[in-house]
Amino acid sequence: MSGNWKVTLPCTRAEAEAIDAGDGPALDPMPTLVTTEEVLDDAEQWRLDAYFDREPDAAAIAAIAALAPATAAPPTVERLPDEDWVTMSQAGLAPLHVGRFFVHTGDAAVPEGAHGLHIAAGRAFGTGHHETTSGCLSALDGMAQAGRRFDRIIDIGTGTGLLAFAASHLWPDAAIVATDIDAVAIDVTRENATANGVDGLHLIVADGALDDAVTAAAPYDLVIANILAGPLVSMAPELAAIAAPGATILLAGLLEVQRDAVEAAYAACGCTPLTTDRRNDWSVLTLRAGAERFVPAGPFDPKGRDGWALDI
Repeated sequence: MSGNWKVTLPCTRAEAEAIDAGDGPALDPMPTLVTTEEVLDDAEQWRLDAYFDREPDAAAIAAIAALAPATAAPPTVERLPDEDWVTMSQAGLAPLHVGRFFVHTGDAAVPEGAHGLHIAAGRAFGTGHHETTSGCLSALDGMAQAGRRFDRIIDIGTGTGLLAFAASHLWPDAAIVATDIDAVAIDVTRENATANGVDGLHLIVADGALDDAVTAAAPYDLVIANILAGPLVSMAPELAAIAAPGATILLAGLLEVQRDAVEAAYAACGCTPLTTDRRNDWSVLTLRAGAERFVPAGPFDPKGRDGWALDI
């Protein structure tokens, strides 16, 4: 039976973070997985929702149940109305106030002195509510507060465009490139840019930095990549290669337990860690590129890039 279906079961925070980090079932088609904190600051009270575009069979339900083995509760399966369930899942998110930014998905009064960013609930992920994205917003705001200036900025894996919009607000004279491997995400970013009055972004559908338009605009003095640990490691040589000497590199989407591997990959490309912002089990890293522009020794290795467009 066709239509939208949802499989729901309780999970723990540790299981939710593993799912958010890319540990999912090998299903075809792959469902969309959404984890939600049911009780604030309770590591045992989380929920996993798996959305299917057709009725899941017993094997698919079992694969979802295997993602949350800590609970003995059986999953519930329900058919959803013919509505945009991705939009519905995001529409109830509370506004988020980070630094001078006020991010909201609906109609909300922007506090005095804050810069409002309206990111409509919809087809791409990245509303600012995950620790990785809010951490990046905080890091960017901190750079501006410290008087940092950037002329050329790139946001790799832009999702909804939120971080590119924040950079545009903080450094309005900078040339800003925003890329995503998902063409839908670029369409959404373009729509969101219009809704937020953000002009002049160069939007590119690209696999990481492997695109002529990306490399032609290099080097960048601020490189932002909020993706996942595996892709960040895989992309280290190409991101270092497009960074200007001494550029700032802002990385997110990695768990703290993955930080050493990510830092090692960038150290091998001449980058030096500057700060780490721990947010629960996630980390946001700020690094400095080497004093000389990095030149890769060989071709880029695509290993580890799978699933990198799961922007969080």
